[in-house]
Amino acid sequence: MTALTLSADLLCALIGPPGAGKSTFARQHFKPTEIVSSDFCRALVADDEKDQSSTGDAFEVLHLIADKRLARGRLTVIDATNLRDDRPWLLARARHWQRPTTAVLFDVPLATVQAQNAGRDRVVPAHVVSEFHDLLPTVDQLHDEGWDTVHLSSTLTRRSSPGR
Repeated sequence: MTALTLSADLLCALIGPPGAGKSTFARQHFKPTEIVSSDFCRALVADDEKDQSSTGDAFEVLHLIADKRLARGRLTVIDATNLRDDRPWLLARARHWQRPTTAVLFDVPLATVQAQNAGRDRVVPAHVVSEFHDLLPTVDQLHDEGWDTVHLSSTLTRRSSPGR
């Protein structure tokens, strides 16, 4: 197990299916202001973080916040599945602002993810969780995409307090 140590100007993407533990991990490792959550952005634009019809608008807000934080050299943690089209945009913006990048991969067994998802307040349909789980990249794929550093969430220890 290793401690997660990140520079103050870095972009960190949490990557994994719904229910994999990304939001819990984010709350345990980072200050609330460092976390840019797709669920929170859905709530900002639609008053409901479960409202999937607001996803496009929510990601416009997420991108705006992420870009502004990166421009200022602030640690920016993207709490979203990051399993579809968003990773190239994140990498491009980090490169534009000359910021280092780290990916934290939540490669959790599907049965575990399904069980954790079933116990959440915002349950995602099981078939959707399975579809997202099938999209998980490998560590090598993430390196090939251009992420400077890739961590497996299972190898990281919990920090004693959020933030640096």
